[in-house]
Amino acid sequence: MSDRERKLPFRRGGGKPFEKGRKFARPAGHRARESSPDGPVILYGWHTVSAALANPDRQIRKLFLTENAARRLADENIDTRVPPEIVRPNLIDQRLGPDAVHQGLLAEAEPLASPDIDDLAQEGIVLVLDQITDPHNVGAILRSGAAFAVKAIVATARHSPEATGVLAKAASGALELVPLVTVQNLARALNELNDRGFLTVGLDSEGSEDLGAVPLQQPLALVLGAEGKGLRQLTRETCRVVARLDMPGEIKSLNVSNAAVLALYIGASRLGLMK
Repeated sequence: MSDRERKLPFRRGGGKPFEKGRKFARPAGHRARESSPDGPVILYGWHTVSAALANPDRQIRKLFLTENAARRLADENIDTRVPPEIVRPNLIDQRLGPDAVHQGLLAEAEPLASPDIDDLAQEGIVLVLDQITDPHNVGAILRSGAAFAVKAIVATARHSPEATGVLAKAASGALELVPLVTVQNLARALNELNDRGFLTVGLDSEGSEDLGAVPLQQPLALVLGAEGKGLRQLTRETCRVVARLDMPGEIKSLNVSNAAVLALYIGASRLGLMK
């Protein structure tokens, strides 16, 4: 065996071999969290899988790698933590679909634990999502949340995408960095945040004033609604403030993930968190 082969973090003969023609079972598309309590989290793509491997709180069940991906992990001294199975790229394609950009990495993992509202630090910013169902948007919001060091993202168990698959890929590793707080009732969760001293600010096109003019304080909870529907009435009524994002152009609305970035920038700048 060559020195190069000794360095590779995989076993060619380990586990069950992937015979020619063997296929993965394709998972269903994104489902509400409550519909799949026991299924593994599916993680794919370089940033998503490498971040999961680096997270000691993430339990990896299985790891599938192409030879190129295994060599890259070895070159960057990333511990695979479990003996991976080496597969051809088309076998990962069969599992995920031809449009998934997996870069030769696929992991099956256990979900991360969901903290409680009471566990949140009473500082900084948290994001609250009111029935945002598109996994691309939620993943992008998670990525932005990690960039702005948000303390957590709060979402409902129902009418929210699972923290797996497309969402995890869009988050680009942020699932390992930003805690996801799953609640059964959003209005009740907002009341708990209010009671714990959070300034809860709902973002809505019909807000009474621009977010840039609202006196902000820590801890701050920015509440985002689904595209089209916006914040539900009870959500608006439970927020301490309802604000809008004023823009000078002809288009006055943003994709919810873009609105999240803008709101986070305003909030972090006003609170002195950009230092």
